[in-house]
Amino acid sequence: MHKVEKVKAPGRDHVELLKETYEKGTPQGEELGRWRQKLASRSEKLSYLQNGERYFYSQDWYGSEKRKSPA
Repeated sequence: MHKVEKVKAPGRDHVELLKETYEKGTPQGEELGRWRQKLASRSEKLSYLQNGERYFYSQDWYGSEKRKSPA
């Protein structure tokens, strides 16, 4: 079912490139986006929120947008 295309890669011969693997359309159902119901306990919910907010508020987290050492 996966679409595979053979392309020429730099420095190599032909390689197999995996094409789209998603199903077209939009998700349906009432549970779409209800993350609170998917997490069982209060500690899981707090952990979920803390992980999401560390991206914006933390000074010690080094994601792709922040450097560990200044340039």
